[in-house]
Amino acid sequence: MIEFAYPWLILALPLPLVAYFVLPAYKERKSSVKVPFFRRLVELTGEKPSRGAVVLERMLFQKAWLVISWLFIVLALAKPQWVGEPIVIDKSGRDLMIAVDLSGSMESTDFLDESGQQVDRLTAVKSVLAEFITQRAHDRLGLIVFGDAPFLQAPFTEDHETWLTLLAETETGMAGMSTAFGDAIGLSIKAFENSDTENRVLIVLTDGNDTGSKVPPIDAAKVADQLGVTIYTIAIGDPATTGEEALDIDTLKRIAEITSGGYYQALDREQLERVYRQINELEPAIFESLSYRPKQSLHHYLLAIVMVGYLLFFSLMTVVSYKNQRGVMDV
Repeated sequence: MIEFAYPWLILALPLPLVAYFVLPAYKERKSSVKVPFFRRLVELTGEKPSRGAVVLERMLFQKAWLVISWLFIVLALAKPQWVGEPIVIDKSGRDLMIAVDLSGSMESTDFLDESGQQVDRLTAVKSVLAEFITQRAHDRLGLIVFGDAPFLQAPFTEDHETWLTLLAETETGMAGMSTAFGDAIGLSIKAFENSDTENRVLIVLTDGNDTGSKVPPIDAAKVADQLGVTIYTIAIGDPATTGEEALDIDTLKRIAEITSGGYYQALDREQLERVYRQINELEPAIFESLSYRPKQSLHHYLLAIVMVGYLLFFSLMTVVSYKNQRGVMDV
């Protein structure tokens, strides 16, 4: 389909007619030669001398090409465009941040893998997360790891392969042996501040309580709620654990409640998989559809036709004029 970017310029088409009828004709003075036998010439030719002007007649092709050229120039100024079929792009409407606890207690081997072998908590989390991410194919993912302090392992990205590679490279204790849970929420809030989407989700996986955050987890959750961040907390391991590795279930539940999220407990791999299925149901994929039609400008073709036409015409007239001059000289 063809459409014009500036269709109002087509109104310029009748301008030559307006100029023809309104503006005075162009006149040019020329010198003449007086001859003593002027009357004799008049008698011989039978012409009657009179005052007036000589109007040069154009060839039919010149007149036709003048009209065509003006038509093409005006159409080119209106900028015709070929508009293709609409193309729809579905873009994810959600940013999903995942915060993983890398404290020393994540080395506990109380999870079973798919083959029934005992593995540590972090290995189980990595394995199940990899499956979970395949179901979030259109989300922009971010990754935070935390121990003594939180670190942004991967900013929000649509490159899930790279995200999984960065997750696989994490190791227990690489961020310290403590659990800075509240600071991890604070770092995720900072990451979400640069996010354009309004659908913001944080999933936190931890097997201990907060032991050294500068910002208390509850206070961080309140700030997250103001920014529209929904937090899902997942407690990893045995809730009966005591000491520094004990789970602060009340705090995890309170954080989820403040941000309208959810609290889950995963004692083994099967429960962890069930948690992710439930989150998938609560947070279905959201898309922002972007639609556009590809446009290709055609105005340069019209201008090219005009230029080529004039070049051919003047070349032809030059050849004809040259041949006529040679004929006169030969005579």
